[in-house]
Amino acid sequence: MSSADNKRTVIVGIFTFLAIVILVAGIFTLAGQQKRLISTITITAIFDDVAGLRTGNNVWFSGVKIGTIKSINLYGDSQVEVVMNIEEKVQQYIRKNASARISSESFIGNKNIVIDGGTQSASPIQDGDRITAVSPLNTDDLMEKLQQNNENLVAITGDFKQLTSRLVNGEGTVGALLTDTTMAQNFRDVVGNLQRTSQSTVNASRSLSAFTNKLNSPGGLANQLATDKEVFQQLKNSMTQLEEATASTSEISENLRTASSRLNNNNSAVGVLLNDQQFARQLQSTMQNLETGTEKLDQNMEALQSNFLFRGFFRRQAREQAKQQEQQKQQPAPQQVQPKDTTRQEFKPSILIEN
Repeated sequence: MSSADNKRTVIVGIFTFLAIVILVAGIFTLAGQQKRLISTITITAIFDDVAGLRTGNNVWFSGVKIGTIKSINLYGDSQVEVVMNIEEKVQQYIRKNASARISSESFIGNKNIVIDGGTQSASPIQDGDRITAVSPLNTDDLMEKLQQNNENLVAITGDFKQLTSRLVNGEGTVGALLTDTTMAQNFRDVVGNLQRTSQSTVNASRSLSAFTNKLNSPGGLANQLATDKEVFQQLKNSMTQLEEATASTSEISENLRTASSRLNNNNSAVGVLLNDQQFARQLQSTMQNLETGTEKLDQNMEALQSNFLFRGFFRRQAREQAKQQEQQKQQPAPQQVQPKDTTRQEFKPSILIEN
């Protein structure tokens, strides 16, 4: 064999060796990614829908890849059993009450399973355990809702376009505000009035604050009513007296009402005097008769004084009155005596008649 052939053989051998090394390295790399050469345990989860999940997809825990999907099998009537290979070294972090949910690397990326570790009160999972499965978000439903949202957005955009066109054309109140100078001026006047009203409100608030400060100033009536116990007691006593006076007034009003009801009653004397017209006419006639009788009696008395039969009697009465008046003048402290009424002397038949 020539040296050229030996050289060619060596070169081929070198390339073959490099190819074998590259192949072994690729095998180990792929095996490492698929967790083929790492000690693992197997856990399962039952899903209603795996949403396109495939064998060999990754299993994640807290953002770290911890295993791969070993197999996907139909389970029961319409469920799916997913078998996962999990690294044995992360077994202590996943609890028996952990849950598995299907996620996606991106909006249209590969599906994977994300495991939530559970609570520390539960014990770690063991080989062959089954964890709770959380139903994934249905992409079809999501796309349907997205389509509905798109249709709603188109409708809103059309309404907004119509609204803006009406505003530009000056239709409606807002359009008139944008295009009508008179209404715009009126709107500015309204805003000015509101500003003046706000300023008036501020001034009123300041005045009210000053008034309340005066009420709270020491020595004022309101402050005394709020703080001085003696003034409060006096006010309380006054209110008590006012209540008593009100009660007395109510009682007096009730008495007056009772008296007025009695006055209106025809069964009482006063009621008859006030309400019976016939009795009033009779009483008036009686008073007129008495007045007439009194006048006739006065005339008879004057006639008796002029009669010579009774003249001596009236003269003697006059002398006795004069004598009594003289005695009263002579007394140092005369006591006032009511003069006798000579016009109404009682007539006694035993009086002597002087010639």
